[in-house]
Amino acid sequence: MSFQGKVAIVTGGSSGIGLETVKAFAKRGASVVIADISDSGQKVAESLKAEGLDILFVKTDVTSEKDQENLINQTLNHFKRLDILFANAGIARDNAIDMLSLDDWQKTIDINLTGVFLSNKVAIRHWLAEKQQGVIVNCGSIHSFVGKKHVTAYAAAKGGVKLLTETLAADYAGKGIRVNAVCPGYIDTPLLSALTSEQKDALVKLHPQGRLGRPEEVANVVMFLAGDKATFVNGASVLVDGGYTAQ
Repeated sequence: MSFQGKVAIVTGGSSGIGLETVKAFAKRGASVVIADISDSGQKVAESLKAEGLDILFVKTDVTSEKDQENLINQTLNHFKRLDILFANAGIARDNAIDMLSLDDWQKTIDINLTGVFLSNKVAIRHWLAEKQQGVIVNCGSIHSFVGKKHVTAYAAAKGGVKLLTETLAADYAGKGIRVNAVCPGYIDTPLLSALTSEQKDALVKLHPQGRLGRPEEVANVVMFLAGDKATFVNGASVLVDGGYTAQ
């Protein structure tokens, strides 16, 4: 699958699923913008450029509409177009509701749901203004479909991402804009780095395949959803979960 001549933005693109997706797009010919609040994104971009890949880093707070608009503007200034958005930035800061602070709830909703809303909004506005087709892949989760103990804010946000994806697909399909979501199970990324080995082992046992997912396995599904083999796939939320939700 080729993305030659295409330009993609990946939010949260400096690590984990985001980074693997950046690499996957770029190695298939796309020019890719890494949007991340972490300054480490600049080093990641420089490393990938040294490999001959066409990469731009734009420091972005996804909860800021001003930053999201700047991201689009910087992309257009540098690459002259935008074709694909992977709204991936997210955090895990959660607890049971009786132990969950308002600050942690709000931060999770702001990044995991409002950040997706804002990135989708500015991309869609651009495509409508330019009368251009576009593709969005949002990052949902198994918790877009099912709950679990102690994922109060995360599940609320990711459930919202699924329904936002479906609504936008219905609203803009007639304008040539496709919106889908990829919904991973537990993936071995820095997001799980705070877990003990016992906690990780417990997560592994929840997956019938007997392991955690790998970031590149999610990136492969993003490639399909964003590519020209999925032109009639719209409003879908595709699980990449090793059978977690099939039980």
